[in-house]
Amino acid sequence: MPPVAPRSGDAIFANIERVNAELFTLTYGAIVRQLLTDLEEVEEVNKQLDQMGYNIGIRLIDEFLAKSNVSRCVDFRETADVIAKVGFKMFLGVTASVTNWDAEGTCCSIVLEDNPLVDFVELPDNYQGLYYCNILSGVIRGALDMVSMKAEVTWLRDALRGDDVFELQVKLLKQVPEEYPYKDDE
Repeated sequence: MPPVAPRSGDAIFANIERVNAELFTLTYGAIVRQLLTDLEEVEEVNKQLDQMGYNIGIRLIDEFLAKSNVSRCVDFRETADVIAKVGFKMFLGVTASVTNWDAEGTCCSIVLEDNPLVDFVELPDNYQGLYYCNILSGVIRGALDMVSMKAEVTWLRDALRGDDVFELQVKLLKQVPEEYPYKDDE
């Protein structure tokens, strides 16, 4: 039997069970608003959103690998492309682009033209330090952690702050060798 071909983000998105986009957007907004009320400091909210995203990412990777039929990526460049073209489409219904690679192939930008998390959102002046979609950076970091890639994910541009797009910088810190729980030769 021939190997199963990887599915595109569009094919997966068409067959996946979804929630209403407005409900999702408004629920996320309510979570961010509650964090702002509870934590009061914008920087603490940014950290909490990143940690929430990380916790989601370490679980979401299992669903992603099970439903996408994506085989092991050969390098970080291919991994970033799969995140942008398949992952974002599968879970958010949008396609991102990967740009601005460094010479070593360890740092790039993921650019989102459209971001469903920010529908109906305007940041008041007193929350300009808030990275409203910081949960996405945590999701990427958590998912990469589970496939043995330690990464740093930061926001470079944010449309809620007046930029034209949403841009995340993903920097590979190190590729962790896989460890096996037992030795085969014993």
